[in-house]
Amino acid sequence: MRIAIVGTRGVPAGYGGFETFAEELGRRLVDRGHEVLVYCREKHPGDRYLGMRLQTLPTVRHKYLETIVHTGISTLHLLTQRQDVALYCNAANAIFTWMPRVVGTPVALNVDGLERKRKKWNRVAKAWYRLSEWLSTFCPTRAVSDAIAIRAYYREEYNAETTFIAYGAEMGKVGSRAALDELELEPERYFLYVSRMEPENNGLVVREAFERVETDLRLALIGDAPYADDYIARVRQTKDKRIVMPGAIYGQGYKELGSFCFAYVHATEVGGTHPALIEAMGRGALVLYLDTVENREVAGGVGLPFTVANLADVMRQALELSAAERARLRAAAVERVQDRYSWDAVTDEYVTLFEELCIDRG
Repeated sequence: MRIAIVGTRGVPAGYGGFETFAEELGRRLVDRGHEVLVYCREKHPGDRYLGMRLQTLPTVRHKYLETIVHTGISTLHLLTQRQDVALYCNAANAIFTWMPRVVGTPVALNVDGLERKRKKWNRVAKAWYRLSEWLSTFCPTRAVSDAIAIRAYYREEYNAETTFIAYGAEMGKVGSRAALDELELEPERYFLYVSRMEPENNGLVVREAFERVETDLRLALIGDAPYADDYIARVRQTKDKRIVMPGAIYGQGYKELGSFCFAYVHATEVGGTHPALIEAMGRGALVLYLDTVENREVAGGVGLPFTVANLADVMRQALELSAAERARLRAAAVERVQDRYSWDAVTDEYVTLFEELCIDRG
């Protein structure tokens, strides 16, 4: 099949979950003999990456317009291409998903989580996301949810069915430790937090909770975000020398940090299935997770839940666990990812979905 991926920042992955999704799914589709076209915002040397064809198009660098402007331009370009199916990412792009259908290209839309709940959006943006949820129920050929909780939301709120396909993750620890050396971290001697530094991801909550814990372990706060300078500045306002905040780290360095942390702290409160949580579990990390419906669905009892109010206590609880209990939770996390969240299984389900869409098209 000829498959186009639209609505992300593009590949190589260097921002967030949808970019990692595009890279991991796209490369596996190529390995299976499919042709994959990925629309990108940043120019990559060469016109291919891991076998995927890249199409770089312009956008407007604006907090509220960047995504939809780029997706709109990408859609106009897509209409000139011969593609068997298009995969759009992000419910905010739903308004464009009817257009490829007019020229005979079926469209799947991964709606992600409930983006309108993010604190960074103003009233207009939140209203747009609310409208986009509704549009997601009929503009694309098929809507896809990556969390059971999100599938249930669309059923209850809009009486609409979505196709549930989970997010994926790699499994196993990597052998290199260059990122640890650069940050002067010792294996098994640091708590790790990785996320976009935005209010609903609670980086400030994690930092302040850790400051109340008496331990000689360190805290690595990894992440950055566009249009969030004020919040990031607040997160960085600490005199605790145990805390290191190098900004965003991708690729091998990110994998190294997840492989050798004492515990991974997942504090994101908005969204569906969060890639960083699954990836930490796949690396065999001891996971502390904010107790939301979506995070509980992913963790499935193989980590330690916390609330914003009691995170410091749960960090102390993690420190007091026996080595045997920590090992049990880590092994259970890897097993859960292997059973439910492997990229190969995710790719299988997307291929099945794409084949169904092509058959239905006739």
